[in-house]
Amino acid sequence: MDLVFFNNKYTPYSLKRDTEYIFKGNVERKDFGGLQIIFPKVKSLDSELGLCPIYHQTNGITSVKISTLIKNAVSLLPSNIPETIPKSFLEEYNLCSFDFAIRNIHFPKNYRDLKVSKNRIIFEEFLVYQISMELIKSNARKSTNVIVNKDYSEDFQKLLPFELTSAQKKSILQCISDIRSGFSMNRLLQGDVGSGKTAVAASLCYTLVKNGYQASIMAPTEILALQHYNTFLKFFSGTDIKIGVLHGSMKQKEKRQTLLDISEGNVDIVVGTHSIISDNVNFKNLGLIITDEQHRFGVKQRETFVLKGDNPHVLVMSATPIPRTLAMILYGDLDISVLDEPLPGRQIIDTFNIGENKRERAWKFIQKIINEGGQAYVVCASIEENENDIVDVTSYRDKMINWGFKPDEVEILHGKMKSVDKTEIMNRFLEGETKVLVSTTVIEVGIDVPNACLILIENAERFGISQLHQLRGRVGRGNKKSYCILISDSQSKDSKFRFDAMTSSNDGFYLSEEDLKLRGPGDFFGVNQHGIPNIGIQTSYEDINLMSNAQECARKIIELDPNLENPSFKYIKRKINNIFKNRETSESKDIIF
Repeated sequence: MDLVFFNNKYTPYSLKRDTEYIFKGNVERKDFGGLQIIFPKVKSLDSELGLCPIYHQTNGITSVKISTLIKNAVSLLPSNIPETIPKSFLEEYNLCSFDFAIRNIHFPKNYRDLKVSKNRIIFEEFLVYQISMELIKSNARKSTNVIVNKDYSEDFQKLLPFELTSAQKKSILQCISDIRSGFSMNRLLQGDVGSGKTAVAASLCYTLVKNGYQASIMAPTEILALQHYNTFLKFFSGTDIKIGVLHGSMKQKEKRQTLLDISEGNVDIVVGTHSIISDNVNFKNLGLIITDEQHRFGVKQRETFVLKGDNPHVLVMSATPIPRTLAMILYGDLDISVLDEPLPGRQIIDTFNIGENKRERAWKFIQKIINEGGQAYVVCASIEENENDIVDVTSYRDKMINWGFKPDEVEILHGKMKSVDKTEIMNRFLEGETKVLVSTTVIEVGIDVPNACLILIENAERFGISQLHQLRGRVGRGNKKSYCILISDSQSKDSKFRFDAMTSSNDGFYLSEEDLKLRGPGDFFGVNQHGIPNIGIQTSYEDINLMSNAQECARKIIELDPNLENPSFKYIKRKINNIFKNRETSESKDIIF
């Protein structure tokens, strides 16, 4: 094998003839046969062997430098680091000591030691997280003055021109049971796109309003909030229920009147964006709060919403199907209802994966769709032109027009636009004035355009399975046959896995499991957004069982010692305090020991 060192005159003098060395690096096959390593790392044969850690690097500090610093830090540790988990639980869950884990997570002698150490670190971080979730859940389970004397679910069903599915009825029943328990409901309603979460939410709002309370639903975008508002107007047409809407683009005079109506109880159901949780919004008698697309809101936002009432009932909704085991970990503070039954008549969307060389054929198909009276989305991964060969919305429209689309047929939409402009563009598409909407993933959440029957996703390799499925859910909402086209030339193993999954199934829960296998639980949604502890270690699908064990262990610890008063829990207790010390609401302060 050839070892290649460019511009390094010292190497020939440092390597001695007839001496054995260890060379480490990426092995490449040369154009004319044979193997080579370019710039290998060199060690003498008698140097200490073992696995070499690779750290996330920052400008100016190499992984080797970080490794040296870590080695120095480890050498300064006491000879026996105090244990953080009681010995009985270490034995029950087959875990190594904390001392062993800390030393061998950085410099293991073999893969077994690395795996054992990794398991211990992951277990402990999730144990602390799960104990925190159990404490939040027990703290959130408060008695409430929001008393529901009568269930009006059947009366609401009579308002609808369609029959609710069994899954919808079951979820409503679970929620009503929570609401009538005397304690505040804290429940997650999750379901695939088109599973009917909005109807469940409307049914609960109807029951609360008929019992004399106000209800409110918060959506992550203005477009989705207005869509919910219009849907609720249709649901409650012909009733005496008053529905209001609150968002950032409202004129001041209109907003002042709406705020006054909310505070005086003249509005029964308030639909809006995060404007609802502003300090100047005061409800007269808030009994139910609902957050849609829960993963787009932080815990603090939900807590702020709760403080608008006197222990109101809480329903959080997510259109992103989550594997049940992961959902229990992610939302350990919530009970869970699942809509796993599609609505009758819901379209099966044909999905295809094509290369960039067939883009013009896809455009011809879009023109055919338009000529037949349909509409199409095009999703791009970037807003502006860039050097990374990522297709952008800014130039894409021009390319389509130059190719043959009419200028008034195609519009662009992206997140940097003003809210009022986005709303106007979306309304023109909804009304059918615009035939093709070239957009970023801003359309991912909840937009309902029944006439849209094709979505083309550029650079499809840049999106995860769950996000691709969410985007695909923008079509198939009407009675037209619908299609999803994924454009990508990527030949990577992960990309092929995603595309095969998407072209073979429309089942969101199946796809969420496939996504979990590919990305692992720590990266399923993004660590920072969802509260999964950022342990700095890549988690995999196999770690789900480890996390489940940590959840089981957390419940045993809470049952054994609810206030963690035993000295053996002092390190866990300290970690939990650190988690909550920066949270500002009175509810979270109650949790700190």
